[in-house]
Amino acid sequence: MAGVRRQRVREAYKQELGELIQRRLKDPRIGFVSVTDVDISGDLRQAKVYVSVLGDEESKEKTMEALEGARTFLRMEMGKRVRLRYTPELFFSLDESIERGIRLKNLLDKLGQGNGEENESRKDAGGEDEGNSGVPG
Repeated sequence: MAGVRRQRVREAYKQELGELIQRRLKDPRIGFVSVTDVDISGDLRQAKVYVSVLGDEESKEKTMEALEGARTFLRMEMGKRVRLRYTPELFFSLDESIERGIRLKNLLDKLGQGNGEENESRKDAGGEDEGNSGVPG
């Protein structure tokens, strides 16, 4: 039963923090940020918030600094929005899994294009593979 409650608190924090960061924080250092995941400790006193930041390394660093500076404000607002006996302390962590996925997709696309050109060169003028004449044996 406690796992279900933790999961519900986790989802509420993910949704509410995403909205707070996008709409309520006015710090110019904060770029395009999305909350990708939230891990809540078993006693519901700590929350590790994973965020994805769009931009270069400098903008990521500035955004993380701004989020660290806004921790107290965000915790206070979350205490108002999600009613718990203890409002979890927030810890922010940069999540680069989306960027890794994009890099991997780009590499796979490049490999796919390379294989597509290779397969085209292996076909003869009639559109059949050179190594397979279609005749058994």
